[in-house]
Amino acid sequence: MAGKQRVAVVTGAGSGIGRAVAVALLKDGYAVALAGRREEALRETAAEAGGSEDRVLIAPTDVGDAAAVHALFAAVKDRFGRLDLLFNNAGSGAPAIPLEELAVEQWQAVVDVNLTGPFLCTQEAFRIMKAQKPRGGRIINNGSISAHVPRPNSAPYTATKHAITGLTRSTSLDGRAFDIACGQIDIGNTATPMTARMPEGMPQANGTVAPEPVFDVAHVASTVLHMASLPLDANVQFVTVMATTMPYIGRG
Repeated sequence: MAGKQRVAVVTGAGSGIGRAVAVALLKDGYAVALAGRREEALRETAAEAGGSEDRVLIAPTDVGDAAAVHALFAAVKDRFGRLDLLFNNAGSGAPAIPLEELAVEQWQAVVDVNLTGPFLCTQEAFRIMKAQKPRGGRIINNGSISAHVPRPNSAPYTATKHAITGLTRSTSLDGRAFDIACGQIDIGNTATPMTARMPEGMPQANGTVAPEPVFDVAHVASTVLHMASLPLDANVQFVTVMATTMPYIGRG
């Protein structure tokens, strides 16, 4: 791809991990479609990158809506002509209440964003990546430590993040013949607005509440950049980036 514009789509680009990765990609020279529910937040992400307006597509999108996702990727193809990277990052959770008290609507809302959304985006990315010249591209899915182990009262989030691992593996296999690589980054306790209360105390599996460490989201962005920088004949299949002393490795 030397000498050619690299093009990325980042979902959930209006805050947190999505914003950090989108800004890093823009600063690295990518053209980036910023997808998310809130247009103003997407514009704030673009402004944070600075000096890259010609390489930004602001794309308010509900990733759980098939028509909206189709329109997003059609706009990317129309504006930039190709797609080299998809970062499936948009995510949502349900209230931390007992499993039996969750409404079906609360379950479905998490499934729509965390699982159906990445599937729909992957479908659209495949259609572009298979047909373009040079062929192929890379898809990176945001899994989570929850793709491995749950927190208390997190059934919808945990189930969907476990499912993302299956989607990652299937995408890797089904994309193999078309030069489409797929990997997954599992993130534990990076410092974003979503994790602001972790240092104050989080419910633990043994029933206690304990403070948990966080780490700089810049390290997530640099890891995604490394994954994206590889040639398509090399792939980081799974990587875990976490606060070193978070209560994940061990029993409890």
